Amino acid sequence: MRENQITLTKQPLLNIGIVGHIDHGKTTLLYQITGKWTDTHSEELKRGITIKLGYADMIIKKCERCGKFTTKECECGGKTRDFEYVSFVDAPGHEMLMATMLGGAAIIDAALLVIAANEPFPQPQTKEHLLALETKGIKQIIIAQNKLDLVSKEEALKQYEDIKKFIKGTIAENAIIVPICGQQGINIDAILEEITRLEIPKRDLTGEPLFLIARSFDINRPGTSPEELCGGVIGGTLKRGILKIGDEIEIKPGLVRKKHEQVIYETIKTKIIAMRSGNNDLKEALPSGSLAIQTSLDPALTKADSLSGCVASLTGKLPPIVNKIKMKVNLFKEVVGSKSGESSKIEQIKIAENLMLSINTAITLGNVINVKKDEVELALKIPVVPFKNEIIGIARNYKGHWRLIGSGVLL
Repeated sequence: MRENQITLTKQPLLNIGIVGHIDHGKTTLLYQITGKWTDTHSEELKRGITIKLGYADMIIKKCERCGKFTTKECECGGKTRDFEYVSFVDAPGHEMLMATMLGGAAIIDAALLVIAANEPFPQPQTKEHLLALETKGIKQIIIAQNKLDLVSKEEALKQYEDIKKFIKGTIAENAIIVPICGQQGINIDAILEEITRLEIPKRDLTGEPLFLIARSFDINRPGTSPEELCGGVIGGTLKRGILKIGDEIEIKPGLVRKKHEQVIYETIKTKIIAMRSGNNDLKEALPSGSLAIQTSLDPALTKADSLSGCVASLTGKLPPIVNKIKMKVNLFKEVVGSKSGESSKIEQIKIAENLMLSINTAITLGNVINVKKDEVELALKIPVVPFKNEIIGIARNYKGHWRLIGSGVLL
């Protein structure tokens, strides 16, 4: 166990995102690491791709005889001890689901970038996911060179060198590249060892609580009697502060309602009934790893991710929601992510154009109403809760697809 860190037994020390191009083996690798399939949505099982964010957690063990890291019993038969508790977020690799991936990037501390050895490199979403990590400020990255059983040694070595050249000058420049075969579970111990070397971010335990909601759902099964119904659940990560059972919280922007043909957002107020991290029930939650909060809300209000993108805190502690924002913009040089692999120069932002904005776990459309040098003002279709200096992902529509073009800092 790492010394002087948040207690292992209750909450994960790190929240790690699994990212990369579609069908490069992300969900299979996560299964080998955790023993859990995160593709549980019916459409995901049918199509074989990740559509929503998936979650899993596990305790990394270390063998006292051979020193290998594992999540099971060690192959050498030696005794293992609990070493580190971590959680994972499985992000979709499909180009149409970039907004979902950006939402996932907002709640992670580090990333595992999966690259298939049997496909041309780099693939469009490999480039785009790396840019998304850069946009969200994720600096700790491990690269898994996967599916090595499907290529020759020479092909694997060539791609390894290509990856090294590709990441030079990027946020992943110092990332370790681990050769693996996820389907066969080969070299998973090396991935686990690299995870234990990741730096654990300093957590703000004293600030006002800020909970980013990435999922919301109804955990009641059909036919549950009214007396046994559980309140609606919100899932995500606590970025700062401490939450306790019994706390009165508010959720913003909240409920969407129509009033006199106008769409309005109403803040939701509720109470924390229970909290859970992995298999552990919590009385008090610290800012670390994935967290699920059961509330006193009618579960109809939380079903089907209806509160995804909202934020929560103690009642009266969140800023007012806004319909306009100003941000300082930093544009990339080229657009990446298209199937053809073609890149094109990014033009300056223009008045009246629509941009997709990723703010924390929220996704909204902004219409540009003012541009002054590198500062842009936008009117938002969906309001947000503003936090000064928050990093914003910016995407522009190219031929029906949203492509990342840069990042902004909220002014």
